Amino acid sequence: MNIIIRIIILSLTVVLSTVNAQDFQGVATYRTQRSFDIKMDSTKVNDAIQAQMMEMMKKQFQKTYILTFDKSSSIYKQEVELAKPSVGMGGDFQITSFGGGGGSDVFYKNIQSQNYVDQKETMGKNFLIKDSISPIAWKLGSESKYIGEYLCFNATYTRQVPVMKKTSFSVNSEENEDAEPEMEDRIVSAWYTTQIPVNNGPAKYQGLPGLILEVHDGKLNIICSKIVINPEDKVEIVAPDKGKEVNQEEYDKIIDKKRKEMMERYAPRKGGKSGEVIEIRIGG
Repeated sequence: MNIIIRIIILSLTVVLSTVNAQDFQGVATYRTQRSFDIKMDSTKVNDAIQAQMMEMMKKQFQKTYILTFDKSSSIYKQEVELAKPSVGMGGDFQITSFGGGGGSDVFYKNIQSQNYVDQKETMGKNFLIKDSISPIAWKLGSESKYIGEYLCFNATYTRQVPVMKKTSFSVNSEENEDAEPEMEDRIVSAWYTTQIPVNNGPAKYQGLPGLILEVHDGKLNIICSKIVINPEDKVEIVAPDKGKEVNQEEYDKIIDKKRKEMMERYAPRKGGKSGEVIEIRIGG
């Protein structure tokens, strides 16, 4: 009986939605935040430097994104902002990051054709990642809450993610070079509203019977802070077309190769002077 009532509620919500028009556009603003913990050899990095690194990393992972969407497609990109200062610590310390995430990145999804185009600027090169949208095995929950004026329902799914079991490391320690991640299950939680009946959401999250307004995926939190339906200034939603065309698997291999090259470049040489170079990769 509860399942039947839930289906009726969802159906009525869609029918009575204020966005029943066949042709509409919406703009949703999302804020992202990633929690992390950094532990380093206290003989190499003092408390003041570690605190400074933590603050820099915190700012690096607090971003604002704009999702422009219609019934069938969307564009997700970082909000234009002043350039962040270079993440350096002075002396011989530096933080090196891999992958995209720059202000010029554009993520396009087409829900009807089930494909995406991800334009990324990575290490000074432009890539155009074209691939199919992977279906997500969502499990609809019974909980509900309001996010702003929108009634939202929860949903979850489980995915496997690589996890480094070692939680601390020493600067220039050779023990870190051969560390391999292990795979473990992670439950991803989302909140969606059927008042905006599009099965879309931020980044690669999609596939629910309403717009996804909140995501909790490991250390990553994505929360919608503003929604405008049918804005006065319409935006044409088209796929980006700049960069070297690759699929997702090819791009991942390129990034992994570059990461290993960078680690080898900064690895301490036997019999030589080793600089205190730190590479921090925040995952999940």
